[in-house]
Amino acid sequence: MLTSTTPYNRALSNGLILKSIRDLADVERLAAFNGQIHGEEVIEMTRSLILHHPLTRPEHWLYIEDEANQQIVSSLALIPWEWRYEDVTLKAGEMGIVGTLESYRNRGLVRELIARFKELLREEAFDLSHIQGIPYFYRQFGYEYALPLETGWHIELRNIPDTPSENFHFRLATPNDIPVLMRLYNEANANLNISTVRTEAVWRYIFEHTAETYFEGEIWLILNTENQIVGYWRINHHGFGTGLIVSETSRLSITAAENLLHWLKAAAIERNKPYIRFNMPVTNDLLRTARGWGASDSGTYAWQIHLVDVAHLLRKLAPVLERRIATSLFAGLTEKIVINLYQEAFELDFDGGKLRTVNSIGFQDGGAIRIPPMQFTPLLLGYRSRQELTHTYPDVSISGQACHLVDVLFPHLDSFIFGNY
Repeated sequence: MLTSTTPYNRALSNGLILKSIRDLADVERLAAFNGQIHGEEVIEMTRSLILHHPLTRPEHWLYIEDEANQQIVSSLALIPWEWRYEDVTLKAGEMGIVGTLESYRNRGLVRELIARFKELLREEAFDLSHIQGIPYFYRQFGYEYALPLETGWHIELRNIPDTPSENFHFRLATPNDIPVLMRLYNEANANLNISTVRTEAVWRYIFEHTAETYFEGEIWLILNTENQIVGYWRINHHGFGTGLIVSETSRLSITAAENLLHWLKAAAIERNKPYIRFNMPVTNDLLRTARGWGASDSGTYAWQIHLVDVAHLLRKLAPVLERRIATSLFAGLTEKIVINLYQEAFELDFDGGKLRTVNSIGFQDGGAIRIPPMQFTPLLLGYRSRQELTHTYPDVSISGQACHLVDVLFPHLDSFIFGNY
């Protein structure tokens, strides 16, 4: 909401000013600008996120204005999320809705916006930042591909048998169903190491404030013959490809999953969708069932992620790292471990298996664990293993017993980031 904002205002060169939104008039100006750059669906999405999402603040919505004509010429937003990394809650800041008018490009405006964006990340103690952005561009700002995004699993309608195997029925969910949806969502994500925390307020936002936005969709319930809710699924109205997009589901029995696939086939035919796409982790019950009927994978993109403060994040993840040490051959570890990220090194002080401190020790030359800073991100988040990184990047240099220690501290993780709007 706009009731308690401290607007940001900083003069740039050539009569340009970097600002944050101040009032409803700014909201409308920014929504119109975002629609001009990204399409009409983003107009209402901008309004909705600013005015109604429980985690956003006016200061998070940045733009550059040309003082000569008071026209917005470039903008981006910081959209807060909460993630779960095993049993630790992380504060993630999405960089979203980035755009610049064509006539103002190649002037470093996005660079100015990102500099302020990163100030906000540090001021508000965000742990990491993520973006769905275009390929390669955001590497220059410290972002690396590090978590799966937009999976391409799909099934042709002809592969789904015509006859359901058991009687279920279906209905659209309502806000009154939020308590059961929260339980089903948490159960479905329990086997993921990294996932989105979705509070009751976020669920309510999804129901009440995503209509006519790019993230508009439907949430359906599957009920058994005794009228008990046994699962849910979400269909997105917009997204990549021409298929019917299923973006999340609860855990499902094999019979419930088969019946849901029959329902989805009928819905796809009715809506003139040539296939069904599953944007979900490979461990999902519905996707596993669809794979048994011939679903195939056309590839997966990835979230690009920036670590805001490596030492702070490692300290926050201490319970996870200590648990991994305790169940390994390094149980009871008492040693100072140096992770050298070339530009800066970090000392992890273990005492009896407990991580007492993590400190930056500045630039260091050499060491048993040397990793380029960008490659540490996918290692920490379990997206790439030590072996994968050393095979691909010669400057990932890990030697001796440190190889085993890195494997223990940073194993492969099963992760998926479901939407929070």
